[in-house]
Amino acid sequence: MADEDVRKRLPSVRKRIAEITADDMRVQVIGTVIDAQDNRIILDDGTGQVTAVFDGPQDLAGRKRVRVFGRVIAMEGGVELQAEILQDATGLDLQLLKRVEQAEQARKK
Repeated sequence: MADEDVRKRLPSVRKRIAEITADDMRVQVIGTVIDAQDNRIILDDGTGQVTAVFDGPQDLAGRKRVRVFGRVIAMEGGVELQAEILQDATGLDLQLLKRVEQAEQARKK
């Protein structure tokens, strides 16, 4: 297969929900599931809420905290995500994640 035939997906960028803009292509967000109906879930990460739409219904049994990878879709009132991956984040240590992100930011300066 020739190199020009290979299409690579853009990497997803870790964002807080309030930071997502219509200019973003692919993002990943971690949040608490506050509502789930059919193929849609609403996530809240403490900075805002976003709707993630899947191709089909998702099994959220026992999962309250999840990470969603998806494409950003501009909507009239903001954005929503066309979800590609749903990952259980129930055991994720959010305080540790925050410290790692702060260390990464400090290293970039």
